[in-house]
Amino acid sequence: MDFSYMIHLAVTSIALLIGVLLRNKVKLLQKFLIPASIIGGFLLLLFYNFLGPILGLSNAFLGNLVYHLLNISFIAMMLRIPETNHKAGAATRQNVVAIASQYGFQCLFGLLATFLMIKTFAPDLFPAFGFTLPLGFELGPGQAYSMSLVWEAMGFDGASSVGLSMAAIGFVVGSIGGVILINIAIRRKWLSPAQIEKLHSREVRTSFLAQEKQTGAVLTTNSEAIDSFTYHIALIGMTYFLSFELLSLISYLLSFIGPIGIELADSLWGINFVFSSLCAILVRKTIGVLKLDKSVDNLTLNRINGLSVDFTVCASLGAITLAAISQYWLPIIVLVVVGIAITCFLLPWYCSRLFSDNQFYRTLMIFGTATGTLPTGLSLLRIVDPEFETPVAQDYIYATGIMLPLAIPIILSINLPAFSVVQGNPLLFWAAVGMSALYVIIPMIFYFLIAKKRSFADKSKFFFVDKKTRSQAE
Repeated sequence: MDFSYMIHLAVTSIALLIGVLLRNKVKLLQKFLIPASIIGGFLLLLFYNFLGPILGLSNAFLGNLVYHLLNISFIAMMLRIPETNHKAGAATRQNVVAIASQYGFQCLFGLLATFLMIKTFAPDLFPAFGFTLPLGFELGPGQAYSMSLVWEAMGFDGASSVGLSMAAIGFVVGSIGGVILINIAIRRKWLSPAQIEKLHSREVRTSFLAQEKQTGAVLTTNSEAIDSFTYHIALIGMTYFLSFELLSLISYLLSFIGPIGIELADSLWGINFVFSSLCAILVRKTIGVLKLDKSVDNLTLNRINGLSVDFTVCASLGAITLAAISQYWLPIIVLVVVGIAITCFLLPWYCSRLFSDNQFYRTLMIFGTATGTLPTGLSLLRIVDPEFETPVAQDYIYATGIMLPLAIPIILSINLPAFSVVQGNPLLFWAAVGMSALYVIIPMIFYFLIAKKRSFADKSKFFFVDKKTRSQAE
């Protein structure tokens, strides 16, 4: 009987529980609102790098766990039945511009920083190194692992560990930076007194609900026939199987092209979450045609997504091999500095001028997702908007559905720098730079069209709040 998988899951679970306990008891962790999954992840990192080898336990399993949970997370999100009364409006368009520009800025400046490092102190640095910034910050640990793993076969030693390290640093920047941003907002009176009062809630700090419990899921099936949670898990399992079969078919067809087709097929497996999302949309549409929409509970899918994200974040940190990234410590620091400059300084400046309502809330949401993941953005938003009374979260999630197909070109270009090494063609690296530049230029054009007079309003100010928004906040 093989207990290895269960042992690794049990170790990850224990790390999460210790993380929750520490968050509940340690004031410093409460002050900076560090998620329990990150606390547990750092404990896992220490365990698997120092104690695990002594006990004969390797963190290799955690990488596979991260890969699959990422796909499950996207399926759970895309299976949700959308609000019928929600339509794309100005806020949705503004969110799409903000998200697209972050893709562009992080990809472009990450690649340019890598080029400068290669030309100066790191001539042997793998050209795809720059893409670990958007993979870790903008996309998250699952994508950072699955997409960078392909580069290891192309000569980027320790690529997956570097990607996971960038994701871990991104979570820390998002959590601590987000809290600092909120504290600045309080001092500058970007929030109303009533909103500030909510921030003193003990439940937010300790991570446990003190009094009234909240509804996290509802039953949609007769338990005598099938448990509701089982039904939703089965839907996700079927959808994942469809995405596997779809990618297998695509890989088979690409094999007829030759070696290039095989390499492209391997790259597509690294972005399996895209195909998982597409299959989830297809399943959701089929459910609608069969008039079974009421059998799907969005709250249950949110819980499954939350489970996947918590384990993904924790396991992704544990999957980092410190020895593999020791040789990249200086390039990692350079990319982190670039990432902080983009997300902590540039992002608040243009987002505060881009959004026409709920400026700080929307900026905080974009900041959280541009450094961590969707749950990071939601956790920061929940601090200032506990009951999600504003449409900020809904508008953002709706925008991500629009952004998914728009992001496919830059996601497909993610392997071009690696191919520039494999095929000995430097032009492929600059093709990736050009694609990244388009994701900066085009969103900036829409930024000027949308923001208009606000585009450079009070340009010396870190965060712009117009009179109308300020009066609403006060």
